[in-house]
Amino acid sequence: MTATSATTAPASTRDALLRFALRLDAIVSGIVGIVGIAMAPRIAEMSGTTATLEYSIGAFFIAYGVAVLGLSLRESVRTAGLVIAVGNAVFTVAAIAVVLAGVWPLTTVGIVLTLGSGVFTLVMADLQYLGLRKL
Repeated sequence: MTATSATTAPASTRDALLRFALRLDAIVSGIVGIVGIAMAPRIAEMSGTTATLEYSIGAFFIAYGVAVLGLSLRESVRTAGLVIAVGNAVFTVAAIAVVLAGVWPLTTVGIVLTLGSGVFTLVMADLQYLGLRKL
């Protein structure tokens, strides 16, 4: 009798960096989402947003983290890696646009947190791009 396991796809040496970048993105995003939900009212007060917005962002980050972690376990990660890297680059541009356009009356803390999230997603996009180039 043989048993099969679908826990993780075997990582080749060529896709190891991309899988690492996807998993790092997923784990950090999920943790930030959990902390964001736990501290939503306080973050809103410090950043100039609303608690509802912070709860929504936290929930999105958790869902995103779970989805990206799941995609990192697939046998082939090329397409998922490309889509996520582009999405991270778009998020970076959106974070800058939110600050420049004054979408919310952000405090200094809010501006730092928003631009900080843009820096994180830019670093993740870069790592994912480097991982894609190795394929």
